[in-house]
Amino acid sequence: MCLPEIVDINGSVAWIFESDSDPHGHPAALPTKAKSYTATMGNIMGKKIVKVAVSLLLVLALLLQPCAAARPIAETPTIDGSRSLHLPLRGSLLRGPESVVFDGHSAGPYSGVSDGRVLKWNGPPRGWTTYAYGPGYDAKACTASRTRPAEVTESRCGRPLGLRFHDRSGNLYIADAYKGLMRVAPGGGKATVLVNKVDGVPLRFTNGVDVDQHERVTATGDSTGRLMKYDPKTNNVTVLQSGITYPNGVAVSVDRTHLVVALTGPCKLMRYWIKGTKAGTSEPFADLPGYPDNVRADLKGGFWVALHREKLELPLVQIATCLP
Repeated sequence: MCLPEIVDINGSVAWIFESDSDPHGHPAALPTKAKSYTATMGNIMGKKIVKVAVSLLLVLALLLQPCAAARPIAETPTIDGSRSLHLPLRGSLLRGPESVVFDGHSAGPYSGVSDGRVLKWNGPPRGWTTYAYGPGYDAKACTASRTRPAEVTESRCGRPLGLRFHDRSGNLYIADAYKGLMRVAPGGGKATVLVNKVDGVPLRFTNGVDVDQHERVTATGDSTGRLMKYDPKTNNVTVLQSGITYPNGVAVSVDRTHLVVALTGPCKLMRYWIKGTKAGTSEPFADLPGYPDNVRADLKGGFWVALHREKLELPLVQIATCLP
C-alpha cells in the first residue's frame, strides 16, 4: 500500500525526527488516507456490508497511487541465538527499553525506559544503574506503581526513545518523546534540552537520533514526520523533509553520504541523500518483511533493522498493491 512517507534527520551536527507513534511504540496519528483505509477495513471485517461499495472505490484509488519501487532486502546468514545475553530490568513495572547504544569506550549498553531515565548496564553484580534523566524527573514522583502507571507521569518525567553518543566528546544525545532533543555531558546526570520546537512548531514524540561522528551533526524526527538536522556549533535546526509516514529510526551511512530512515507503517526503509548530486532528495531504499522499529549502520556499509513483528497481509491489503 502506498502511503505518504515522513521523516526528519541530521548528524552531531545531529539528525532527529518525530515519529507517527505514541511514546509506547503504537501508532499515534496516521495520515488521513491511512485512517480512511483502516476504518474501511474495520467495517468490512465487521460485516457492515453497507461500506463495501465505498471500500471498492478506495481500493481503486489506492491502486492508482504511483509508487517508486524499492529493492527487496537481501537475505543474510542466520544469527546464532545461543550467544545472546538477557539483561533483565529490576522491578516488574519498569519496562519499555526502546533504543540501545554503547559509548565510545564500548561500555554499556545504555537504554531509555518508561519512567524517564536512561540506564547503563555495568555488568554483574551491579547490573543497571541510572545514567541520565531529563528536566522534571523526580525519583519518587516518576516511579511507576500499580495505581500510577508510567503512562500517567510520562509527559512530566519524559520518555527517552532515541540515543546516540558522540564518541569524541562523550556527550549523549537523547530524543525524548515529550522533551525534544536533549544532551547530557560525559558521566551522565541531568540532561539539557537543546531543541523543543522548530519554526514555531513544537516537537512531538521525538523518536530517533543519530550523530555524524566527524561533523558533529545530529539528525532527529518527530510525529509531524519531520526529518531535521541540529548543529551544536550554531544551535540551528534545519528541516530536511516533512510529511514522512511513521518514521521510527534513523541512521547515518558509514560513508556519510545519506541517511536511512525506518518507516514502520509502510514496512520500508527510505534513503535521504545528504551529499552528492542527489543531496536534499529522498527515495525508497528497501522493502522489509515486517514492521521496523529502529535501524543501525554497520561498518561494512549495511544496516541492521529491528522488526517489531512480521508484516500483516490481509486479503484486501494484498489486492491494494502499488502499480509500477
